[in-house]
Amino acid sequence: MNVPYRALRAGIVILWVSLLLGACASTPERAGTYTVKRGDTLFSIGTRLGYSYKDLARWNGIGKDYVIYPGQVLKLYPRSASRGRKAVDTRAATGSGAAVRPGSSGPAARRGVPSAAARPLGPPVKWQWPVGSGTATLTARPNGGHGLTISGRLGDEIRAAGPGKVVYTGTGLLGYGQLVIIKHNDTYLSAYGHTRSVEIREGDTVSSGQRIATMGAGPQGTPMLYFEIRIHGEPHNPLTLLPQR
Repeated sequence: MNVPYRALRAGIVILWVSLLLGACASTPERAGTYTVKRGDTLFSIGTRLGYSYKDLARWNGIGKDYVIYPGQVLKLYPRSASRGRKAVDTRAATGSGAAVRPGSSGPAARRGVPSAAARPLGPPVKWQWPVGSGTATLTARPNGGHGLTISGRLGDEIRAAGPGKVVYTGTGLLGYGQLVIIKHNDTYLSAYGHTRSVEIREGDTVSSGQRIATMGAGPQGTPMLYFEIRIHGEPHNPLTLLPQR
């Protein structure tokens, strides 16, 4: 009498485990959405939440200009029901509808995602200036972030401000021209805008002071480098971290 019952129970357990494993295999590690805030970029969102900006664009049907909008709701993983289809561009009913340009990233929309100020800092980076000379002007972003506009001459050498891994090269982020982004650790990124003759590729490991590109021209045609240091994805005043010169 016990044998059939045990066999039946074993079969039920096996079926239950199989269904559970199947569900685990098809369920992403992180599920949910993110509502775009003014000042967000796909890269800053991905950096804060641990996603590739390219994946975010692909999952949400965003083109190679990577433009997003305040109030737009981004899916944080490709749901099986929506694979192969373009996501609907959803905006808040009261949103401005204006495109979000590169700049400081807004506060996280989901609970449980701490601001940059509240998160612990990783190992410090021994920073150095990305160019050897030129006037550096602090540029304040509307959302409180900062970057440096550094003058120079076309073709001036641009060097990595610290050791790390190249995570982006390209022109996909509007307002930065040819952009290089280096990840130094889980806390710090550095960004180099309006470059030309880029000498490294995504995935390369670079050393501090390594030549990565040359200086290009900004929106007005003036030779310049736009430089940012980001802490947990949010622009920080570089002058508080770079050595005095």
